[in-house]
Amino acid sequence: MSLPHAARASDAGEFRLAAAAAGTLRAEGPLTFLTARRASELGLAALASAAGGALEVDCHGVTSSDSAGLAVLLEWLGAARRSGRSLRYTQLPQGLAALAHISDVQQLLERGV
Repeated sequence: MSLPHAARASDAGEFRLAAAAAGTLRAEGPLTFLTARRASELGLAALASAAGGALEVDCHGVTSSDSAGLAVLLEWLGAARRSGRSLRYTQLPQGLAALAHISDVQQLLERGV
């Protein structure tokens, strides 16, 4: 079964990580196998360059996600912990929260490091 053209186009969109308020980043677009490498690089760069100790990522703008996207969020938490920074996620989309729940990492994502 093939996906409609519109579904393929939206799933292949570009992931972005934009500065919102001080200490807050806004994740936008698909967080999937197709975008995981770029998302990983953007998040690690943001962690390295952000001023202050605490950082929050608002995930409200994540349009689709899968296990690779979840792995990226966990990778960012590990990088934050190793660098002595605080990181937490807000407004996780329902699908990503469900995947985190079945993977038994939902509390880690909600609590952060």
